[in-house]
Amino acid sequence: MVDIRLQPDAPPSAPSKPGAPERRSRLPFGMRWMHVADFFVLQTILWGSVLIRVVTDSGFTHKPWAEYVAGFGVATAIHMTVYYFGGLYEPFKRLGARLWLPRTTVLTFVAVLLDGAAALLTDYYLMPRGNLILLVVFGSSGIAFNRWLATQLRARRYGVARVLLVGNPDDIHLARAHLQISEPGVRIAGQVANVDHLEDAIERVHATDALLLSGGTLSDIYPHPLEELEERRIGVFHRISPADTLLGLQRSRQIAGMPFVALAAHALPPHRARFKRVAELLYVILASPIILAVTGLVALYVRALAGKNVIFSQERVGRFGVPFQMVKFRTMMVDAENHTGAVMASDRDPRVVRGLGWLRKSRLDELPQFWNILRGEMSIVGPRPERPEFAEQYETLIPGYGRRHDIPPGITGLAQVHGHYHTDPGFKLGHDLQYLVNWSPILDLQIMVRTVWTMLTGRL
Repeated sequence: MVDIRLQPDAPPSAPSKPGAPERRSRLPFGMRWMHVADFFVLQTILWGSVLIRVVTDSGFTHKPWAEYVAGFGVATAIHMTVYYFGGLYEPFKRLGARLWLPRTTVLTFVAVLLDGAAALLTDYYLMPRGNLILLVVFGSSGIAFNRWLATQLRARRYGVARVLLVGNPDDIHLARAHLQISEPGVRIAGQVANVDHLEDAIERVHATDALLLSGGTLSDIYPHPLEELEERRIGVFHRISPADTLLGLQRSRQIAGMPFVALAAHALPPHRARFKRVAELLYVILASPIILAVTGLVALYVRALAGKNVIFSQERVGRFGVPFQMVKFRTMMVDAENHTGAVMASDRDPRVVRGLGWLRKSRLDELPQFWNILRGEMSIVGPRPERPEFAEQYETLIPGYGRRHDIPPGITGLAQVHGHYHTDPGFKLGHDLQYLVNWSPILDLQIMVRTVWTMLTGRL
């Protein structure tokens, strides 16, 4: 039984009508309409400035209207693409007010820089130059206003947030006092002592959010039921202690004056994962002449020393634990594991064909994996794909090992440039998780440069 204390205003937990989906599960947060609202704001600013100048400035000579349509359309596409990869179209949490204007200002400024870069490269101005300033000032304000308005409309349509407090009596009493004073628009739906049966507790009191004050560790809810709650758009927040702040934790939000961090089932938000994918495809396209030339030479070399079956495929664990067939140049004997089964490769593995050991050491045997990248099964930088047999063992022995599957595995990674074949899997996991939490395009470039250097020096 789940010990839940219901509040007087909590609705009954009667089952819904057969076939009728719960209203909460349908919450789309209106993100599809945000695209329309942002398009309207940008177009209004661009066209409004031109129309004002046409009416007020008799000496103003404008371009043909068709050119304005094309230029404004391209500029709007640039801005909305930047907003997309900047995470402005991701569903946002109910609790913890965030300041949208600083974020929209930075992203709008980046988009304006891209507008200017397009003009310099093509010698074609997408808009009158004065519009660039108007976009930074009014565009960022309008985009931020759309998010504020969406929050108000969501509260009106779906009601106020209903929170479930999780923790010991003292922590719950303190949190209740803070919420009643500082968050009058939030209703306390119930309370439980720990995270056991958290999903059932949330369901019974119809909570929209859960505040984890104490009474359990993150390992008790990750990955389940955190994944299921995230799919249902239920926010889960973990209270930050003073010790947490000493570790350099930065992404916190204030809820009724209390510091919390929003928990997510995956370390890399969807918009950042998409941006990483686009950036890596661009890298592959730019480097494709070199990749194809080196791959061809290595293939001939392997064919000469190892004979037929130059390409070797093996099942590995991919993103979200989905297996895939990873390809690479064969450097071991054909029947290397016929009698032993899956065996971890060693630094001086006797199964390696003579003359091909340097390919493994330099990682040139991984070149065919660019095919896996094009198929979306791998990325250039990320945790190395592990064999299912070993991954199953590590998930049992190493807490949090499954978190490394949040993104596609990579040809190289932070663990590879800092570790070696014999590095303990637990230590490698530490590097992988650090990469997930701190991912940025600059970090990827640093790892790729470091990988090339270690390949040349033979220190991989």
